[in-house]
Amino acid sequence: MQRRDFLKTAGIGALAAGIAAPALAAAPAMKWRMASSFPKSLDTIYGAAEVLAKRVAELTDGRFEIRVFAGGELVPAFGVLDAVQQNTVECGHTASYYYYGKNKALALESTWPFGLNTRQMTAWLYEGGGMALLRELFAEYNLVHFPGGSTGAQMGGWFRKEIKSLADLQGLKIRIPGFGAEIFSRLGAVPQSLPGGEIYPALERGAIDAAEWTVPYDDEKLGFQKVAKYYYAPGWWETGTHLVFYVNKAQWEALPPPYQAAFTVAAQEAHLLMLAAYDAKNPPALQRLLQNGAELRRFPDDVLLKAYDVAQQIYAEESAQNPTFKALYESMRTFQQRSDVWWNVAESPMANFMQAVRRRK
Repeated sequence: MQRRDFLKTAGIGALAAGIAAPALAAAPAMKWRMASSFPKSLDTIYGAAEVLAKRVAELTDGRFEIRVFAGGELVPAFGVLDAVQQNTVECGHTASYYYYGKNKALALESTWPFGLNTRQMTAWLYEGGGMALLRELFAEYNLVHFPGGSTGAQMGGWFRKEIKSLADLQGLKIRIPGFGAEIFSRLGAVPQSLPGGEIYPALERGAIDAAEWTVPYDDEKLGFQKVAKYYYAPGWWETGTHLVFYVNKAQWEALPPPYQAAFTVAAQEAHLLMLAAYDAKNPPALQRLLQNGAELRRFPDDVLLKAYDVAQQIYAEESAQNPTFKALYESMRTFQQRSDVWWNVAESPMANFMQAVRRRK
């Protein structure tokens, strides 16, 4: 389904013009529950679900209400996909790479190591055929998906000791999901899967040696700098991480068209506002972290180069045995290669020049 057809089907134009008002008046009052994978303390990432719920209510004159529940309140943080698929809740807000174990193709909806940046990912979704491909994938799980925010490029995480070479990864216990976990495992580390609320105590008691979460603003809230002072970049496994809203397919199809339109508009707004919030909040948060003792480090070149090579090997292996993964990955990779030509002409050189000028001052 192309972008124009998708928007037309959703009824966004009609709603914006007020044409849907009579249908809205005739629609029944409805209440949904949304299960989040995130704690309320992470106001920006959890807040995207609240933005959606608030806007849906506003756009439907309060007739369509969605109540948001934090991770663990209704279902486990990593149980959102199952809960929505099974209609335990009507909708959810999560990250698809949490369900990497079900199908590695799911992780591509969030991010993939050395993959698309946030703007490229959004462009692929809305202009590169990505929405149609992903809708086919999620239909297999009885889900309809909507982009649900983006953190932008993430940091490389918190480490209790410095990483000076590949050798320092041997036996390292690190909290990390998805493809990143598989790559770290092949590099000799021991990946762990933990929800956000369990990371700090695990680091504090030494159950893990390192952990990645998201970006400076959220990392500061969770206090990682108090128990692991080395803060690494770049987050090569999360180059432009997207969150997602899941809706149970049967519930979506039963939803009155004006409510479908309201949900679609609200999801797009939440997606945009999350990225804007992080782009505004991360710079001062990073400055505060560094002022309070965090030590910024860059991953050594041998780690980055080896991780890149291992990632390509994993993609080739998965493509050979998973047709769905192959179709998605090839579409995204082709889009990335074409997009990178433009970024190398304008975006990246301009950013690099401005950084160089600032270092002269």
